[in-house]
Order: sequence, then C-alpha cells, then structure tokens
Amino acid sequence: MNIQEIARMIDLSCVQANSSIEEIKEVAEFAIKYNCICTFALPAHTPMLVELVKDYPEVMVGGVVGFPDGGATTAGKVAEAKELIKIGVNEVDMVINIAWLKSKQYDLVLNDIKSVVEAAGEIPVKVILECHYLTDEEIVKACQIGVEAGVTFVKTGTGWAPTGATLENVTLMKETVGDACQVKAAGGVRDLETILAMNKAGTTRFGIGIRTAKAIFENLEVSSSESSY
Repeated sequence: MNIQEIARMIDLSCVQANSSIEEIKEVAEFAIKYNCICTFALPAHTPMLVELVKDYPEVMVGGVVGFPDGGATTAGKVAEAKELIKIGVNEVDMVINIAWLKSKQYDLVLNDIKSVVEAAGEIPVKVILECHYLTDEEIVKACQIGVEAGVTFVKTGTGWAPTGATLENVTLMKETVGDACQVKAAGGVRDLETILAMNKAGTTRFGIGIRTAKAIFENLEVSSSESSY
C-alpha cells in the first residue's frame, strides 16, 4: 500500500473544541497536498472548509451531526444534516444516541439513524457508535441497527471519548456488518502500523487529527523510496 492509497483512506479531522481556525486551514492545505479523501471541522467552521477545498473535487468535506454526545433530538439531527448538506458537505457523520442504545430503546435508535439517512438522500452517512461506552453486545446491536437504517459506514467514535478505536472493536464491527456497510476507525489511530492492521481487519476509512496525520505522513515520505508498505 503506497502513500496515495493511504491518503485515500484518511478523513482528516479538526473537530476538537479547541481546534483553531489556523488548524482548520492547515487541514485543508494538508488534504490538498496529499489528496486525502475527506476533511472535517465542527459545523460552524464547515462553510470555511468547503470554501478552502472547493477547487479540489477529489478532497471531500464531511459534516458532523449530533456531535460529540449524540444527545440531540432526532429532529435536531435531521435539521443539522440538512443544513450541512446545503452548505456543501459530501458525507455526514452522525453520533448515535448512546443512552437509548444502552437502555435497549432500539426503535428510537433506529428511527434516529434512519431519519438522518433519509434526510441525507444520496449523501453517505456514517453512524458513530462511541465504542468506549459500549459492551461488545451493544456494539454488535448498534452495528445491526445501523445496517437496518441504511448507513454507509459504522464508525468507532468521535475522538472525544477517553479511548479510541481498537483492533478488537473494528474487527467485531466488520464481522457484524460483513459487506452490508463499511467500517471507519477514529480516535486512537496514531501510526501507520495501526492503520495497516485495522485495514487488514476490514477497516476502509480512518478519522485522524491533523497533528497525528502530519507525523504519519512525514514517516511515509521518509520511506517513500520503497514502493510499498
């Protein structure tokens, strides 16, 4: 897997509460330089990100919905998704309602996700499970509901929880969804070795912050004389 193939699996994110405007600009510049597949900022900064990458159609912009806690009303999530799509996002990453899931209110969870999927239309939706707070059984159930709702990806987390993606949870998620949808790992993906191991387990997209991405790609460039990794 070469540097271009790695870049086309990277969702470059700048979605922390203290992410600065300069860092968002850096995300756009970095994504353009390496041809990363998608970029993310918090909703208030998404219009700026759309403008920064508008001349580079291969670099998409994603929007975050119900971020980071998933506790917004379903109507609020739908409205947020519609607003972000109007702004120009190419993908939507929405946070599951964790309390409903853990309380086994599965019909509410399904309606919550399905409502956003329907509002998004042809725009792909990734549902964020926030695995840190879930048991294996809850991860499996969330994946099953996501597939039923029609999501394009199930995603490990927001990057805001105390722990991030693990090889164990992405493996479990892929085993659950099979070919019905894809798996995205976010949070805790710190190096190339982790990306390669998770990719081998079936993960096809990685949410990585700008600081981590810079370190990974610097190492890739150092090794660029080699044809593959």
